[in-house]
Amino acid sequence: MTLWLVRHAQVQVAPGTCYGALDVPADADATRQCAQALAKVLPPGAAVRTSPLQRCKRLAHILLGLRPDLTLQTDARLQEMNFGRWEGLLWNDIAASEINAWTTRFADHAVGGHGETVSAVMARVARAFDELPAVPHTVWITHAGIIRATQLVAQGIRQVAHAGQWPLDGVACGQWHTLDLALN
Repeated sequence: MTLWLVRHAQVQVAPGTCYGALDVPADADATRQCAQALAKVLPPGAAVRTSPLQRCKRLAHILLGLRPDLTLQTDARLQEMNFGRWEGLLWNDIAASEINAWTTRFADHAVGGHGETVSAVMARVARAFDELPAVPHTVWITHAGIIRATQLVAQGIRQVAHAGQWPLDGVACGQWHTLDLALN
């Protein structure tokens, strides 16, 4: 089976803004362009799962308007990490001591005071991964952090002990990556 990991289009926030669970919109033209490009390459009948955040849901709905043969479900497990009180702040305005506390205890530190831990994100992504439908093509319309977590899970890595294990390379906004997986 193939898992298509699609990242939403560029968001409409100031560059350098921390946004995870913050429900910010994506650029409308870029979203439409991504949907059109994806509609051209997706095989018939793919199962589409989307994050509930508007930057992903809008892309999913435009895609289904272009490709009514696809099926759609919203899955909260595909939502980006919640950065707590950091949401909406510029990364440069977050105290270095707070960033260091997170990177020092990367797996179990609740970011932004009351946000999620990386372990919690990895666990929910792993649950969604374990429940992939037994169909040839599944599409996740999601976020950079969730795509990175999924790539780790696909490699058999269910938890990360330190920040150095987190993938640095990501999928650009409005782009996708595919994983070829063995059917269970």
